[in-house]
Order: sequence, then C-alpha cells, then structure tokens
Amino acid sequence: MPFPPPPRMPSGPRRRSLLAAATGAALLVGCSPGSDTDGTGGSPSAADRARARAARDSAELVDRYDAVIAVRPALADRLQPLRAEVVRHAEAFGGTAARTATPSASASASTVPSDEKGALAELAAAERTLADRRTEELLELPGELARLLASVAAAGAAHVYLLTEGDA
Repeated sequence: MPFPPPPRMPSGPRRRSLLAAATGAALLVGCSPGSDTDGTGGSPSAADRARARAARDSAELVDRYDAVIAVRPALADRLQPLRAEVVRHAEAFGGTAARTATPSASASASTVPSDEKGALAELAAAERTLADRRTEELLELPGELARLLASVAAAGAAHVYLLTEGDA
C-alpha cells in the first residue's frame, strides 16, 4: 500500500523554530548577572529609562493597530488578539494603553495603506523594527528587565510571522 504524499509545507519559520528562538533568547538572558534591584546589572536610572521607553513604544504600537483597525475594519478579528498582547506588553513595562480599540480613526490612520496586504505589511514592519531594537538592548539591561524585554521581543517576532505568513 503506497503512502500518501506529504502535505504542502508552509513557507516561513515554523512554530517550533519560533519557540526555539524564544527559548534561546531567554536562556541567553537568563545568564546575565544580577537583577533590577541589586545594582550589579546597570544603573537603576538606565533601567527606568529603558522600561519607560519600552512602555511608550508598545503604546505607540497599540495606536498603529488602532489606526489599521479603524481604516480596515475587515481586519479587526485578525488583529484584535495581537493588539491585546501589545496592550499587555505596555502594561508589563508600567505603561498604559487603551484596552479596547477606538472606533474612530486616529491621526495616524491617514498613513495606513489602503489595501489589506499593505496595512498588514506596515504593521509587520513596525513589529519587526521594535522587536529588533528590543533584542539589541538586552545586553545593556539588568536581569529581570532584560528577561521581560526578551520575552516581549520574541512575542513581537511571532506577531511578524502571524501578520505576514500565518493565519491569526
């Protein structure tokens, strides 16, 4: 009895690859000395500035999601779970972001591409840029904050995949 042909393999990274990358980043960061409070990982003011910047960046990303949802409401079901994660990221860094998307278009809505594919690509580019920047900042930060930033950067990389390749 012949075996059926293997199913078509999706393009892009697999879920397992994303998890392995996130685990590797967490292990790398887990080896950093100290924590936020012991003073060996960097000055508290540098950590406070990094935390505030991360909260602000996440809140700005929430605004981008809101703008796309306002201009392209057909994407709302796909984007709401990702947006909710970004809201939690902002809160994890001590910031605030609106828990629900505002139905009216914000000022940044004028920059949203008119087609769905372009709108998703713009969001993916914003997520990728932010995840890359956060990954670069890891070595400069103390333990717990670096681990949080690594986790959020890994989530951002997963969002890029879901926005460009996967079905959210």
